[in-house]
Amino acid sequence: MGVVSRPARRPEDSAADADLLRRVAAGDRGAIDDLYERFRRPAFALARRVLADDALAEDVLQDVFLTVWRNPAGFDGARGSVSTWLLTLVHHKAVDAVRREESHRRRQVRAEDDLALSAPIQGDDVEDQAWAGIVADRVRVALGALPDAQREALTLAYYGGYTQREVAALTGTPLGTVKTRMLAGMRRLKDSLGTAVPGGATFGDGGAR
Repeated sequence: MGVVSRPARRPEDSAADADLLRRVAAGDRGAIDDLYERFRRPAFALARRVLADDALAEDVLQDVFLTVWRNPAGFDGARGSVSTWLLTLVHHKAVDAVRREESHRRRQVRAEDDLALSAPIQGDDVEDQAWAGIVADRVRVALGALPDAQREALTLAYYGGYTQREVAALTGTPLGTVKTRMLAGMRRLKDSLGTAVPGGATFGDGGAR
């Protein structure tokens, strides 16, 4: 992922950084804003290099500075400067974000693979088999057109067999947000496909709990 780098800083910069962190520890909200402004650019550059995604890099920065605000005592001056500590936090959280994204993609691929196999083929009738394949393809295409968050929630719930609460836990998303995403996704699927889905189930029934 690359080595944590830091900009050249003068001794007086390090002293000012430490003073800002002391003010943060004292509950000075202005100090965390000042600390953010001092480190925003190098911290973002590091997160962006690890993640290759501007939005995720911004999320990492917000997480890092929220961590600093909540636990400024996590800094140990004996182990290095404030800048080294902050950029190390950025690096660790960016790597964690990469792992979460990879896990997210693996779950989504598994769910979509399950979807491809979910349309039952009844009997040996060639027409039935052909129709089942067409339906599965239509569902795959319709799901693929949904926003990522809606598609993940629906595939986990209806084809992974997870409840809405379990989907929330798996994706690290509030339950209310999961419900909203699923409702919006179901409405879009109904517009594309009608209410029928493979196996005779319907979107909007008791499949998601």
